[in-house]
Amino acid sequence: MNEIKILHAPVFSHELNSLTAGDSVYLTGTIYTARDAAHRLIYQMIMEGKPLPVDFEDQVIYYAGPCPAKPGHIIGSCGPTTSSRMDVYTPLLLDRGLKVMIGKGPRSPEVIDAMVKHGAVYLAAAGGAGALIASCIKHVEVVAFEDLGTEAIHRIQVENMPLITAIDSKGNNLYKTGPRRYSRLEI
Repeated sequence: MNEIKILHAPVFSHELNSLTAGDSVYLTGTIYTARDAAHRLIYQMIMEGKPLPVDFEDQVIYYAGPCPAKPGHIIGSCGPTTSSRMDVYTPLLLDRGLKVMIGKGPRSPEVIDAMVKHGAVYLAAAGGAGALIASCIKHVEVVAFEDLGTEAIHRIQVENMPLITAIDSKGNNLYKTGPRRYSRLEI
């Protein structure tokens, strides 16, 4: 069994360099949620030279739209969305200093190339585990695009959020190596 790596957000390159595709990670710290609509708005702001609502330098974006909280809770279910929908915007955010993305599913070759160029990583969250992930969230606040509802940008404080290193800063890709490794197993 591999040792679980501990990662703190915001992140530093030396922490990310020690991650290898397939590593289990517990993430603690401040991260941001952003989905399709928020990414489109951020992209437009960059193209128009407008100031961004969040400084993405050394930050983490979780591709999620938290469900509304039930009474007595700070957040509802908060599972990952499919990351490839953000691929068209991701290289530009990596140019702006983004270091970690969290979601589910594979990424495009262009995103992986930009990750290697900037020393970034992609962490996978388990689809269907939104309630578990919500239990790791200790504080939440909307910081931009409130009119987007659940797709607004939220700043969330997480504690021991369980993740897997899907693509490391060297471009090693669990979505490629994992199936090859398991196809050699005899069942």
